[in-house]
Amino acid sequence: MSRMTATAAAPAFTRPDGSALRVLVVDDEQMLTDLLSMALRMEGWDVKTAGSGFDALQSARDFEPDAMVLDIMMPDLDGMAVLQRLRHSGNDVPVLFLTAKDAVADRVAGLTAGGDDYVTKPFSLEEVVARLRGLMRRAGTALTRDSEPILRVGDLSLNEDSHEVVRAGREIELTATEFELLRFLMRNQRRVVSKAQILDRVWNYDFGGRSSVVELYISYLRKKIDAGQEPLIHTVRGVGYMIKAPQ
Repeated sequence: MSRMTATAAAPAFTRPDGSALRVLVVDDEQMLTDLLSMALRMEGWDVKTAGSGFDALQSARDFEPDAMVLDIMMPDLDGMAVLQRLRHSGNDVPVLFLTAKDAVADRVAGLTAGGDDYVTKPFSLEEVVARLRGLMRRAGTALTRDSEPILRVGDLSLNEDSHEVVRAGREIELTATEFELLRFLMRNQRRVVSKAQILDRVWNYDFGGRSSVVELYISYLRKKIDAGQEPLIHTVRGVGYMIKAPQ
């Protein structure tokens, strides 16, 4: 199992009454639900898990979640059927489908069935967290104490909603993976993060320890973020990487 570590605090998300947001995670793979639960609890959320479709329906009634991570392929009642029953009963909880299926037709089927978003396995834990934050913000079930979903390090800014990245007034185009890596670094500014931590949070949970991919993407980011300017991304030899504003 991958090692999980806490990140620096993101903008605090709560229910309108200030209580913790509730997320129901449904998957028949216990290792997966354990990993997701750990990541979501690090956000300060209240998490409950279910290992089958029928358990998911019961938990949705009892737990009244603000969002649900729902696997499609389950042995008793699949995710599509679970969602249909929820919607038929009047439950409009935002649903993030999580599945190994990656065909366009499967994505369309999941969204047209009433799902709100779709992530395929293998996945980035950071991406799942970000997508849930977006779902709950759009649904109006979550409030943030910060007025803007923007991370800043020196003259670099990253908008978690629009995915816009700007340094010194210049907009920077990043791939999805580069964006997730930069977001992780910025959430942990002035803190050294190891290659193992980056693999856990930016790539999928069973990436296999191929740390060379981290070095490659750090080099990509440096070319786009630091080229011709005072560097923000630093290597701490033998430990990992850190982003910090110039002194």
